Amino acid sequence: MTPPVVAVALSGGVDSLVAGFLIKRDYKKVFGIHFTTGFEKDLTNLKSLEQQLGFPVHTLDLSQIFEQEVVQYFMDTYLDGKTPNPCVVCNKKIKFGALLKKAQELGADALATGHYATIVNPLISPERKISKSWLEKGADPLKDQSYFLSMLSSDQLERIILPLAGYSKPQVKAVAKKNNLIATTSGESQDICFIQNTSFSQFIIEKKGILPKPGNIKDLNGKIVGAHMGLHAFTIGQRRGINCPASEPYYVRHIDLSTNTLVVCFKKDLAATKMQVKNIIWNYFENKEILTMTTKIRYSHKGATSQLIRNGASGQVIFDTPQLAITPGQTAVFYHDNRVMGAGIIQ
Repeated sequence: MTPPVVAVALSGGVDSLVAGFLIKRDYKKVFGIHFTTGFEKDLTNLKSLEQQLGFPVHTLDLSQIFEQEVVQYFMDTYLDGKTPNPCVVCNKKIKFGALLKKAQELGADALATGHYATIVNPLISPERKISKSWLEKGADPLKDQSYFLSMLSSDQLERIILPLAGYSKPQVKAVAKKNNLIATTSGESQDICFIQNTSFSQFIIEKKGILPKPGNIKDLNGKIVGAHMGLHAFTIGQRRGINCPASEPYYVRHIDLSTNTLVVCFKKDLAATKMQVKNIIWNYFENKEILTMTTKIRYSHKGATSQLIRNGASGQVIFDTPQLAITPGQTAVFYHDNRVMGAGIIQ
């Protein structure tokens, strides 16, 4: 059997650096690939990466497709009154879309990254017995990134290797220290990498060249309680920036684009037991029906017991207990134990 060729996505951070080290240890044919988005603050020292890891690193300019698929999506979703999840889209369209395709063009059979998650049954696994791959949580619950990889299809997952699946962050740092691996970038990756020195609302205003459109803030009874300076600055469940005096803090309940109105409520009124989901990616292939699962409605959400009534790529989620701030535009991820069953976009 011909040894597989593995490309390693390298950002310059400790996670991808250790991932590259582990891949070089386990595979004979390895090369690195570093992509740029046009929003980098500092240049990555690729020579240092090559010297430390002992394999060549290719560079790829993905700034154009990143602008189209991630930045424009981010702005358009906010202007549509919803809350985007750019990291989920970046993983699907950029890292494991355009970057994976380029890696294959360069001769790679698989792409490795420094994500903390687990892929079961990848294509190059010697134990592969069925033709489908799926995603599970990583070993470190504090760093698990399965949420952000949840919209990847089985066809994408089978071409990915995640060598940090069984590692915790302290263990990764220990591997780096023991093997004299020095990151060329410092700190953790940002939640929204293309917004660095401004607020997301100001970023949209400047990027789109639009003027903020003031409007009314109303409570659930339709009473005007204040004014806003633009709906694009708000998301469901947000407390900051409402600035309307009341007996207790207001939270955003609804964004009404048709009347340019921000509807607010008290915290107890944010809860709901049902939500609609579309664009579902489903990676559970077994015949056994799973009636109850755990659904996360945002990355920081601990997950809640629920049922999914699925109709093709759409569905309704019914929670056992009410959940706060269910936010249209965010990703809903469906888990059974550690396995990611699928994911979709909240409506």
